Amino acid sequence: MMSNSLPTLGAAMPIDQLETHTDWLKSQQRDLEIQDPFRPDVLDGNWKPLAQRAKQLLSGYTGRMGIHGPFDGLALMSIDPKVSQVAASRLLQALDFAEEIGATHMVVHSPFMAFGHAFVPTSPYYERSKMIERVHKTFENVLPRAEQIKCTLVIENIQDMHPTPWLELIRSFKSEYVRASIDVGHAFLMHRIGGASPDAFVREAGELLAHVHLQDTDGLSDRHWCPGNGNLNWYALFSALHALPHRPRLILELHDYAEIGTGAQYLAERKLAQ
Repeated sequence: MMSNSLPTLGAAMPIDQLETHTDWLKSQQRDLEIQDPFRPDVLDGNWKPLAQRAKQLLSGYTGRMGIHGPFDGLALMSIDPKVSQVAASRLLQALDFAEEIGATHMVVHSPFMAFGHAFVPTSPYYERSKMIERVHKTFENVLPRAEQIKCTLVIENIQDMHPTPWLELIRSFKSEYVRASIDVGHAFLMHRIGGASPDAFVREAGELLAHVHLQDTDGLSDRHWCPGNGNLNWYALFSALHALPHRPRLILELHDYAEIGTGAQYLAERKLAQ
C-alpha cells in the first residue's frame, strides 16, 4: 500500500499554454504532458524553436514530463506494411521531439477497436496474437529508439472494452519502456456500453500503470470536461489509484485549459489529490 499522502496532479497542454500554468506546474514539480507533437503540421515543420521555447519556459522545472504522440489515422496493427511504415515514421518523429525537450513518456493510442460485445476482442478466435504481432512490426524501430532516449511508451485505452487484450499487448514487449496509460473518460464511455469501469481498468493494470489522463464526461461523448462536470465516479477511481504500490503520472487532460486549476481544486477539495 502507498502512504496516506495525496497524489499530486499534473496537466496536459500545448507549449503556448505553459506561460499561463508554469507557476502551478513548478509549485510541486507537477507532471506535465506537452501536446504539440501529436500534430502533423508540428512534426513536419521547423519545431526546434518551439521546443526551445518550452525549455525556456520550464527553466527550474524538475517534474516528470512527457508528450502526447501522434494518433490521427495511424494504424498500428495494419496488415499493409506501407501503412505500418507511415505509423512508425510519425512515432519516430515525435520521439525526436521528445528527446529534444527531455520527455520521459510518450502517449500512444491502443490499436484495439472493440466493436461489439466485450468478449469479442478477448477471444483467441479473433486472432489477437496476430494483431499483437503486427503492432510489434510497427514498433520494430520505434521501441529501440524510445529505449535509447529513455522515453516510456504508454499505451492509452481508446475503444478498449476489456483490459485483457490491451494488457496482453503491453506485456508482450517485455520492456520497462512500454507501460499502460488509462484515460478515465474513455474507460467510462466504454463502461456505459458494457466495458470495464475506470477503476477496474486501474486495478487490472496494477504495476503496469504508468500514466493516467483525468477528464470527466457524461458518457455520451469524449468530452474532456473538468472533473465534477460529468458523471465519473472519482471516489472509486482514486480508491483504486491509492491501492497501487507506486504513483502513476496523473494528467488533467481538458479541452478548456482555463479549467485546469478548477479541476485540480475540485479533486483537492474532496481530498482525493493535491
